[in-house]
Amino acid sequence: MNPAYISAIAALAGSIVGGLTSLATSWLTQRTQVRAGQLMRDRRRREKLYGKFIDEASRLYINALACDEAQASEQTAELVKIYSVVSQMRVLSSRQVIQAAENIARKIVDTYAAPKKTFTELRQMLHQDVTDPLREFSEACRAEFEALGSAFD
Repeated sequence: MNPAYISAIAALAGSIVGGLTSLATSWLTQRTQVRAGQLMRDRRRREKLYGKFIDEASRLYINALACDEAQASEQTAELVKIYSVVSQMRVLSSRQVIQAAENIARKIVDTYAAPKKTFTELRQMLHQDVTDPLREFSEACRAEFEALGSAFD
């Protein structure tokens, strides 16, 4: 075989390998950037959803402490909002976060059914640190965000 052909084939093969390597590197880089962007969007969406849930649950829980069962029937539309947010979480969130959110929703409904608390009882509850029904939910969210953070590493 002619040495000129061998040189030409070697040069062509080197160009093909270099081009394929460049293409593969570009594809992997693009794929990684798209994945990181998707994870960041999911995280922001969860942060908004969890914030909305915390706002609604806090408001409803305090309201439930101060209302009696007769007044609770007026809050049905408000309770629908919190169940709507929990349903939205089912699409994005871990089982631990969803379970904690469902526990809070049940606690709110149970609190509406319980006798109304006086201001003195509310003050005592605050000092005894029993008025934080969102602690389990907050801790589950933190664990989920820490797990998501490791996905970026």
